[in-house]
Amino acid sequence: MLARRKMRSKELAERVGITEQNISLLKSGKVKGVRFDTLARICEALSCEPGDILTYKDAED
Repeated sequence: MLARRKMRSKELAERVGITEQNISLLKSGKVKGVRFDTLARICEALSCEPGDILTYKDAED
């Protein structure tokens, strides 16, 4: 979604109010959860729905 919106991680981090490091962790899938308010701000900044940026991954994978 970042590429589609021609937005850099730094700009998204500023709009959402979290660090670039946290954006990087979210992008790499190295987090186990995200707060709903953070998800809402990301979706607002990217003009998307949660399903556009989230995928389900079984805990055993």
